[in-house]
Amino acid sequence: MRLVRQNERGDTIIEVLFAVAVFAMVAVGSLSIMNQGTATAQRSLEITLVRQQVDAQAEAIRYIHQAYVAAYQKGGVAPTGTAAEWTKMTSKTTGKGANGASEFGNFGDTCPTTTPGERPFILNARTATVWGTTPSMAAPAGSSLPPFAQVAYNTDSSIQSAFGVWVEAVPSTNPDGPGFVDFHIRACWQAAGSSAVATIGTIVRLYEPR
Repeated sequence: MRLVRQNERGDTIIEVLFAVAVFAMVAVGSLSIMNQGTATAQRSLEITLVRQQVDAQAEAIRYIHQAYVAAYQKGGVAPTGTAAEWTKMTSKTTGKGANGASEFGNFGDTCPTTTPGERPFILNARTATVWGTTPSMAAPAGSSLPPFAQVAYNTDSSIQSAFGVWVEAVPSTNPDGPGFVDFHIRACWQAAGSSAVATIGTIVRLYEPR
């Protein structure tokens, strides 16, 4: 008795290669979408954290100003403690008028390598004091801190390092009008998953008591 074998047909090499190529395209596309989503979430987190740093600087500046005004209203009393920090901040004024602050927001693909402005400074927002060191534009070498702009603190509330965030103080120029100081609070850092830098800035205007 003779057995008759039926013809059996499998996938050709071209069909297998095509299936592999389709699978690879789907996998790469999925990974790309996941990476974009992760980068977007990281950028949003960084913006939130840096905005908190900027807001903390603004609140510290207002707190110091309130202490200075209270001391001024006592009359003839030299400001001490927190009130004395106002004198330190205003001694760091840069230039004159609205053009006294450095250019901001047109950094392109990279942040400046040195802190902009004539006399940039930063505050210890926890103690409402002017930090004696000029903030830098990059984390210290070997630092394990995240790369976004921030003021990092030690456990005793002293500043460990400050980079990518700074303040520029610009006074008014009209001697007959109300005296004020504009505090330009700024931040610049390389955002995650982006070829362009991220920037955040605000201006706090506070008036001199007269």
